[in-house]
Amino acid sequence: MELIIDRDQLDAFNPMAYRSDSVREILRSPSNFAILNHMVQYSGRRLDDTFAALSDSTRRGVLLHLGQGSASITDLAERFHMSLTGMKKHVGILEQAGLVKTEKIGRVRTCMLGSSRLASEMAWIEKYRDMWDKRFDASENVVQELKQKRGIK
Repeated sequence: MELIIDRDQLDAFNPMAYRSDSVREILRSPSNFAILNHMVQYSGRRLDDTFAALSDSTRRGVLLHLGQGSASITDLAERFHMSLTGMKKHVGILEQAGLVKTEKIGRVRTCMLGSSRLASEMAWIEKYRDMWDKRFDASENVVQELKQKRGIK
């Protein structure tokens, strides 16, 4: 998935564009715009779907409930005090993300946890956690050095 930046909005993303008209024209040329487009990429639709699904407290509650065992959409709707239509939408989002799977037997649609183990999502989180840990450690070192120079404990 690529981030598409409208050419009219390019100035907002690039402070160099304010320096001169020639720089602005270079950045707006079709060949450079395509390069910019290819450089900014997301790690995939799967991460977007998973994090969107997990962003809602009701859907997180549904996952917790399904962790204890399968349930029908009707049971889930009653448990979370919502309409059947609303719960179907929540379950659909969870199913699209691979977090839930459903099975229809007769008139009853039963929900259970999906096969997604969130491995790629955890790897993505871990990558950024490591990066932030290193940045915080470096910041702590700078603070300690400044305290030592000023004689602060």
